[in-house]
Amino acid sequence: MANGLKTVLLLGGLTGLLLFIGEMLGGADGLIVAFGFAVVMNFVSYFFSDKIVLRMYRAQEVGPTHPLHQLTARLAQRAGLPMPKVYVIPDPSPNAFATGRNPEHAAVAATEGIMQLLSEQELAGVMAHELAHVKHRDILISSIAATIAAAIMMASRMAMFAGAGRGGDNEDRNPMAALAMMILAPIAAMMIQAAISRSREFEADSGGANIAGSPHGLADALRKLDVASKRMPLDANPATAHMFIVAPFSGGGMMGLFSTHPPTAARVEALLGLTRASL
Repeated sequence: MANGLKTVLLLGGLTGLLLFIGEMLGGADGLIVAFGFAVVMNFVSYFFSDKIVLRMYRAQEVGPTHPLHQLTARLAQRAGLPMPKVYVIPDPSPNAFATGRNPEHAAVAATEGIMQLLSEQELAGVMAHELAHVKHRDILISSIAATIAAAIMMASRMAMFAGAGRGGDNEDRNPMAALAMMILAPIAAMMIQAAISRSREFEADSGGANIAGSPHGLADALRKLDVASKRMPLDANPATAHMFIVAPFSGGGMMGLFSTHPPTAARVEALLGLTRASL
């Protein structure tokens, strides 16, 4: 519940930042154009992301006789979800993701590497995590966040080229303040968007533990994945990094502010806290 509230507040923060830029630009016309472009771009992403991403990673659909399909079917039934399509990615790097615009049009994918690395209980924890993303409609949430963030970035770029603060009430504004807004607003948007993604990961961890029946499989899987994915990183497109169960890229230091995933230690601690809370 806390992470759900955090997501709402962060989305509200993104919206507020967008409106603030509109006021700074002294008119809504440019903002509407930028927002329109962002909506179209993310509408296409929302409805076709499954086909685009699965093709990008050369994912191959598997049928009911495949062990991953059978495992996913058991978990989907336990979660009360329609059976998603199941794909295997021919890559030795251990990772997995879910995609699709809603539970009726969902797909889950896992690499060959993750199936070789994890035990059945650990793999069940991972697939339950991905099904939790489907159940929580996180693709929709991330699409909304991406739309607003993209509009902020586009509006800032338009202001940079057109010259912010021209005309009307903006003539008395400090041009340095306007320039700072153009530079800092996109950074703030990226940070808030990443924070939303991290919040949804915590929520999917909790939901996945509930679907799997225990948090221990997912906690053990995350520990293994944290080590193995750094030793053998996935050659991933940065635009899809937020989809995977562990970040394909390192997010240490200041870059952690822009990381789409929480630190693994924090995720494991939160999962183990579920066990303590039930005692």
